[in-house]
Amino acid sequence: MIKRIKGTNDIIENAYIWEWVENKFRNVAEHFGFSEIRTPIFEATELFDRGVGKETDIVQKEMYTFEDKGGRSVTLRPEGTAPVMRAFVEYNLASKGLPQKFFYIGPMFRYERPQAGRLRQFHQYGIELIGSSLPIADVYTILVAIESLKAIGLENFKLKINSTGCEKCRPSYKEALKEYYKPLLDELCSDCKTRYNRNILRLLDCKRDAEYAKSAPNILDYLCDDCKVHFEELKSLLDKLNVEYEVDPSIVRGLDYYTRTVFEIKYPLLGAQDAIIGGGRYDNLVEELGGTSTPSVGFAAGMERIILALKTEEKIPSFQDVDLYIVAVGDDQRADVLKIAKELSKVLRVDVDLMGRKVKSQFKNASKGNARYVLVVGEDEVRSGLYTLKRMSDGTQMRLPIDEVVKTVKDS
Repeated sequence: MIKRIKGTNDIIENAYIWEWVENKFRNVAEHFGFSEIRTPIFEATELFDRGVGKETDIVQKEMYTFEDKGGRSVTLRPEGTAPVMRAFVEYNLASKGLPQKFFYIGPMFRYERPQAGRLRQFHQYGIELIGSSLPIADVYTILVAIESLKAIGLENFKLKINSTGCEKCRPSYKEALKEYYKPLLDELCSDCKTRYNRNILRLLDCKRDAEYAKSAPNILDYLCDDCKVHFEELKSLLDKLNVEYEVDPSIVRGLDYYTRTVFEIKYPLLGAQDAIIGGGRYDNLVEELGGTSTPSVGFAAGMERIILALKTEEKIPSFQDVDLYIVAVGDDQRADVLKIAKELSKVLRVDVDLMGRKVKSQFKNASKGNARYVLVVGEDEVRSGLYTLKRMSDGTQMRLPIDEVVKTVKDS
């Protein structure tokens, strides 16, 4: 027997939950003026080397990279922002006016140790707001994230914000971090020892060395005047909108392209892996990918973790597989059943017996499929045009013409 590859998952019985969440997210994004973009699942490896950063954990250890038959190095996308920005540059979307606003929903791939809500093929919902450098764009992005979670009924999440500065003020902060961690190198985990030279900011969000991070220099003490003004206006706007938040200097995000604002929405009940949405500003990414300097901001939400959070709060919606199960009394009525199913399927979710079952077994199958109603089609019903409709919740039966059947089922 061939089994699924480690770190992947088959979404079978819970597929309706995914569809429900995705539709809620899609609706929020569209109502905030974002349009959907669908980028390829694999891209040129150079896109992530340049966009995400050669020294990040993603590029160093986690990417699924291979050589195709044409000798090109290609990578399964590990995140969604770089592909969207590549499309923005490639199709000169700036010529259509700014800002450009996109959302995406789809699978991503990273070679990581599988954990609850953290698989090697995982799924993200994200948005990209391209063209504005103003703090109001950051707040707009955060609002979309919060409203998306509220749309699915999720509570108990917390917004945390920080600023990682810019190319003018971040170098001095990195030097301060190196001085702080230098005498601690022998005590750090193996990953942090590597990150010390490659990506010093990542030491701040290491779970194993969290105690050291608590006493590390604070990035907010090193911000240049422009970054300070930006961060203060961001907080002011959040305050005016009554958005609760916590300033957390340990939030740096794991990708090189972030500048200034970074944020995470955490769901503490998930334990150590509690970040369900992460995002921020990346003002240099478009230019890094060969385009004209264009400020941008966005976020990505982990679908697996969000669904785990919904299950934690017992907010999973109930699902009725079938509105109407149509029962054939005899073999002579099976064609009539198909005709009725063909018409009613335009407005209702219908099902019929395809296994040649007897009437009693058809009723059992309807119950097993959580059908709300059963419609009985026999010789008498076909002749009179009045069909027996049974409400499965309480056994109530009624004789109705087809148009009344539809109205009754839809209105209940």
